Amino acid sequence: METKKELKILGWISVIFVAAFFLPIESARFNTAIDATLDLVKWYAREHVVLCLLPAFFIAGVISVFVSQGSVLRYFGANAKKWLAYTVAAVSGTILAVCSCTILPLFSSIHKRGAGLGPAIAFLYSGPAINILAIILTARILGFEMGIARVVGAVSFSVIIGVIMSLIYRKEEKAKREEQMNIPLMPEKRPMWQTSFHFFTLILILVFANWGKPSEGVTSGAWYSIWAYKWYITGFFSLFLAWSLVRILKIKWQWVLLSVVAVVASGLLSFQFIENGKLAPLVPMLLGIAAISIMTLKDKQDDDNREWTLASWGFAKQILPLLAVGVVSAGFLLGSTHDGQTIAGVIPNEWIKWMVGGNSVFSNFAASLVGAFMYFATLTEVPILQGLIASGMGKGPALALLLAGPALSLPNMLVIRNVMGTQKTVVYVSLVVIMATIAGLIYGAWI
Repeated sequence: METKKELKILGWISVIFVAAFFLPIESARFNTAIDATLDLVKWYAREHVVLCLLPAFFIAGVISVFVSQGSVLRYFGANAKKWLAYTVAAVSGTILAVCSCTILPLFSSIHKRGAGLGPAIAFLYSGPAINILAIILTARILGFEMGIARVVGAVSFSVIIGVIMSLIYRKEEKAKREEQMNIPLMPEKRPMWQTSFHFFTLILILVFANWGKPSEGVTSGAWYSIWAYKWYITGFFSLFLAWSLVRILKIKWQWVLLSVVAVVASGLLSFQFIENGKLAPLVPMLLGIAAISIMTLKDKQDDDNREWTLASWGFAKQILPLLAVGVVSAGFLLGSTHDGQTIAGVIPNEWIKWMVGGNSVFSNFAASLVGAFMYFATLTEVPILQGLIASGMGKGPALALLLAGPALSLPNMLVIRNVMGTQKTVVYVSLVVIMATIAGLIYGAWI
């Protein structure tokens, strides 16, 4: 046994030595891939961790602690009415407006609370795939037909993939149904409207804090107006959150008032003294999250308040390391594309463009597969596709990438595997890729 352990250590030392010995630092492509990796990691940390993931962890914490298991089972459980469960799951993306990584703590939360596999998968897919902002941007930039095709494809995919998954694992689902029939449903600790108010206030803060900038040259319209005033809107809903902390969670109003003053002051100062407008909002957001964490952990009135922050921290510990590995891997292999710039990874962009031209089975499959492993932040898939179409990408593969890309990514897959296992993850990813390929073929032939 000891010999086997020592050999394992020797094996790892050998692998690391060989990798260091043959490190291709003289290769321009390797060095560019390193640059792309660091660029994507920096951009992801600045654009998504504070404004997207941290609020998402707290939303997942609300589901885990404040939403009773009975409520989750009523709408998503194995014994829930199928039409209701899939309808709620399929349209969730229009409310959430999140990316493939931000949906993960929410999916993990409802999965742990006993949601049926089919509705949980439908929720997992629809969250990032049916983002209403991305649908509008798709129709505006890539054409009305592409926008409609994306809506129809995404809604139907979420339900079909969920149903197929539940059928494949029907024995497990049957056992879960029988188990859930014997679970005593505890009454809600507080009126459902209060939990809903708290939950949707956090959702609205998440949505408006991440409201995407309209396309270049657009200086009017509802979308632009919301973007121009999004921090005022976010601040407005933050006041609702403060009210919820006092009236619903019963946290001392003096603590909440002090926190509000500190967050507002930090926001005014950061927007005045931080030249980079993208970094300025991170200061009040971080301070607000820190304030909520401290207040809930110190609160002695209700143990659930402390559990809320601890549950959020639990999701962060589970998900962030896997996302970090995924972002680094995606950046190195496929490069970094954001804010109008592209840095190539080890896999040349020319290969990708060559693979996705025309409307063959291969081009649609390649678009689905590449899209499944790439990381797309909310709304970034549209300008990326615009550039690929201009470079010769077919309309069919473009739709295939739209249906597979936003809903999946390499970081996303690593976390899903941790939640529901390797086999289910492989089946889920395969279903998304296959169905996106078929949809692309049909759309390409029709167009």
